[in-house]
Amino acid sequence: MRIAIGSDHGGFQAKAEIIRFLQQEQHAVDDFGTHSAESCDYPDIAHKVAEAVAAGTYDCGILICGTGIGVSIAANKVPGIRAALCNDTYSARMARAHNNSNVLCMGARVLGVGLMEDIVRAYLAGEFEGGRHQRRVDKIEYK
Repeated sequence: MRIAIGSDHGGFQAKAEIIRFLQQEQHAVDDFGTHSAESCDYPDIAHKVAEAVAAGTYDCGILICGTGIGVSIAANKVPGIRAALCNDTYSARMARAHNNSNVLCMGARVLGVGLMEDIVRAYLAGEFEGGRHQRRVDKIEYK
């Protein structure tokens, strides 16, 4: 799987661990920043990852900030993105199965790295069920 990943300074350390995990799982990962623990603005990173996913260059994206809230709000501003903030594996599976999510958001100050790895694993293993869920996903884009 081709994965775009990014974080702000609050998720910088966790992002490094998640990249390592993804590479061990044989995924192709591109890091969109930030590349240090120096303070930065999460919307800048979230928009870069979301735009790359929306363009079809990547199968999905992963964004990490302190809580995951900021990056999820910012990513969802990009047309075609369905970013889901997930704090557990069930939400991660349902984000894919029912919402056809294409960007996973997590909070490094909320979750430990071990749980984040489990969430990523569940998210990437998930598949969109389509059917009645497709009608609902179609209604997400506000017109």
